[in-house]
Amino acid sequence: MFQDEARFGRISDTRYCWCPKPLRPLVKAMVTQEYTYAYAAASPHDGVLDTLILPSVNGECMQLFVEEVARRHANENVLMVVDGAGWHRNESLAMPSNLRLLFLPPYAPELNPVEHLWDDLREKSFHNRVFDSIMALENHLESALADFERSPDRVRSITHWEWIINGLFNGK
Repeated sequence: MFQDEARFGRISDTRYCWCPKPLRPLVKAMVTQEYTYAYAAASPHDGVLDTLILPSVNGECMQLFVEEVARRHANENVLMVVDGAGWHRNESLAMPSNLRLLFLPPYAPELNPVEHLWDDLREKSFHNRVFDSIMALENHLESALADFERSPDRVRSITHWEWIINGLFNGK
C-alpha cells in the first residue's frame, strides 16, 4: 500500500466552469486558516483504499492511522510505502505486527500514486466550494473519501502504475 496525507482547509479552489452566454457564474471565495488532514493508504494492485480524517500530521495521528490499517487488514501482511516525513520516522511509532514501512527516496512525491488521488479528489469534490465551518468541510471530505473507498476501480485506475505492478509481480 502507498500512503500519504493531505491538508484540506476552508480555502476555496476557484476554477473555470462553463455556463450559457451571456451569463457569468458567481463563485464564492474564502480564505480561512482552518484545516483538517486526510490520511490514505491505497493498494495499486486491487484498488483497496483506507482513509482517516485526523486533526493533525504528527506521530500520534500516524500511530492511529497505522493501527487502523493494520486492524482493517488483520489477516494480511501490509508493506506501507511512505515518504520521509518526520512523523513517519518517529521513534515512538509502534508498528503493528502485520505492518511494515518502506520509505520512498527523499523529495520524490512523483513516486507516490496517492498524490494523484488527492488531485482527483480536489478536482472533482472541492472546486468552487465554500464551507461554512470546519465541520461542514470534514463532513464533505468524509463523504468524498467514502465514495473513493467504495470505488476500487477508480482507485486502481489512478494508482495502478506499471512500474509498481511489475515490481510486485516481477513483470508477470
